[in-house]
Amino acid sequence: MGSASKQTQPNKAQGNKPSGKQTSNDRRARIAELRAVEQRRDRRNKIIAGSVAGVLVIAAIATGTWIVVDANKDKKAKETAAAAPIDGVQTFGDLTRNHVKEKVTYPQTPPVGGDHNAIWLDCMGTVYDQPVENERAVHSLEHGAVWVTYNSKATPEDIKTLSEKVKATPYSLMSPYPDEQGAITLSAWSTQLTVDSASDPRVNQFFTKYVQGKQTQEPGASCTMGAM
Repeated sequence: MGSASKQTQPNKAQGNKPSGKQTSNDRRARIAELRAVEQRRDRRNKIIAGSVAGVLVIAAIATGTWIVVDANKDKKAKETAAAAPIDGVQTFGDLTRNHVKEKVTYPQTPPVGGDHNAIWLDCMGTVYDQPVENERAVHSLEHGAVWVTYNSKATPEDIKTLSEKVKATPYSLMSPYPDEQGAITLSAWSTQLTVDSASDPRVNQFFTKYVQGKQTQEPGASCTMGAM
């Protein structure tokens, strides 16, 4: 009888489990891939940021140029307006400028200059609802202010319009002046204009020409810290 041959069992398959070396290589490859992606993203972001910055710089230059050009045009327009004569304006030549304590009899009504009180009126867009002292108002004119006065001939609309104009204009003041002949009078140092309405275009022309204009005796002098 033949004996049964002894059979050996085959080794169990080890499966597809990667080796430690293979796992390390895969991890390095993945890290390299992520870094490459990150580098491409960084380059793309830098390009975008550079493009945006370039656009902003160009826009800023263009805007700055426009502002400068516009400012120069505005300055030129104001200089042209200030140099243009205004129909109806009267001027009165050289006037005295002494500080006095007593009342002064002025030849113009309202006065446009001459001896005056040592203390001026606040005139940084100040609107007074009562008549003010001539001598203090004249001192404000010396500092380059325009003084707007009106009587009962001025309408409520005129008064409102002029008040808004004065409040928006440093070196100007406004007050009622019952004794003046014209409805509305605009006065600067040695200079005066009478109009019938606040809508008269010469009102704006007078402000442009005479607020701190060439007639100013003390350019830059204060229009604050005076009398109310």
